[in-house]
Amino acid sequence: MAQQAPSTHPVAFLAHRAAMALAAAAVLGGAAAPAAYAVDGADAAPAAGSTEKLPEGLYGTKDPQYDGVWRQSLALLAQHTVGVRPATSAVRWLVGQQCADGAFTAFRAEPGKPCDAKTMRDTNQTAAAVQALAALGGHDETTVQKAVHWLKSVQNDDGGWSSMAGSPSDANSTSVVIGALAAAGAKPESVTSKKGGRTPYDGLLTFRLGCDVKEGERGAFTFQLKGAAANADATAAAATGALGKGFVVAPAGGAADTPVKPLSCKDGKSGDRSPAAAEGGAGYLVAQLDKNGHHLLSAMPGQEKQPDVGNTADAVVALAAGGHRSAAQQPLKWLEKNASAWARQNGPAAYAQLVLAAHATGTDPRSFGGTDLVTTLNATGPEPAGTTPGKDARAADAAEDSDGGVNVWWVVGVGLAVGAGIGFLLSGRRKKNDL
Repeated sequence: MAQQAPSTHPVAFLAHRAAMALAAAAVLGGAAAPAAYAVDGADAAPAAGSTEKLPEGLYGTKDPQYDGVWRQSLALLAQHTVGVRPATSAVRWLVGQQCADGAFTAFRAEPGKPCDAKTMRDTNQTAAAVQALAALGGHDETTVQKAVHWLKSVQNDDGGWSSMAGSPSDANSTSVVIGALAAAGAKPESVTSKKGGRTPYDGLLTFRLGCDVKEGERGAFTFQLKGAAANADATAAAATGALGKGFVVAPAGGAADTPVKPLSCKDGKSGDRSPAAAEGGAGYLVAQLDKNGHHLLSAMPGQEKQPDVGNTADAVVALAAGGHRSAAQQPLKWLEKNASAWARQNGPAAYAQLVLAAHATGTDPRSFGGTDLVTTLNATGPEPAGTTPGKDARAADAAEDSDGGVNVWWVVGVGLAVGAGIGFLLSGRRKKNDL
């Protein structure tokens, strides 16, 4: 996931990338210390002597103000995907964050206090919670369906969504909501806007760059229409969302490997169907990965571009979603060699993101470049309730050929006026990243 530029909404966007962190005033940056590779914000423990107590059941040790629901949802979903039964307190915490109208905000310090008009409801946090709770089961008739109803109620006329209701749609928010709808059993193509009857796929395809742009950007997606420019973060999210998939992508198993085909404009047409759009997006991502040494780049304003671990993980998931197994291997290997320090600094959502990338490619997350991602993820929160006996989530998902849900992508930050946003989890994803 890359960073976002300021939205038209008065509240600054803090994108949700894998480790939603909030690093002081620079919260939104995929780039960090060079050695850490695009750190999305350190998941540091409270300062020495601090009496601050984090809520029971919450994953991570940093302030949850901007990413609590996001990181919790990713953590629970990743655990479930690999056969770990999350702690009851962790699930209870997430459910308790929901507003009466079905929406979720990033964090409610007083969940017993009703949400009011000032509560910053967020489609990204809501969609992430839907994907997690739908996978865990037991919440369909209450939490999940209420959240889906709220998401439908704030769909824009173009068929898409923004992170904050009432703002212009963006590719990342539209993609994460598509994943939520699919996870909850709602067919995205049947969810239409009240005015115009536009579907989420209609909305998503408006951000696609076709044959009318320079060759190197064709097939990419832009974050928003305003200032449209190829955006690797938005492309990774949209390439997954266009296939109706969310954060969890089942490994291809024995399915044939699908070669990546860059967008062809021989006939002067880009193709307007979602599968074609996903394939074009994959072609753009592969070109960027190959150009940069098998990883994507991001940069904080005024800083040099840095390897972007989170966005690279999103790209791996997107390629796996399209059946491009061979194309996903080099960036996956790069992650195995370079992602551990980034994940340690970013905490539960970063570990979850890597678990989901490993899962999508049929890789063992318990032996990921020498790191047991599952154990380290579990250690960032309450002790899990156990494991599902005999369950190999990768094999089970491949057999069932069922997907739950990507990337990536966007969490809206409240109260920070920043000129660039973040990615998979808070620190990073820039809306106008020209990668």
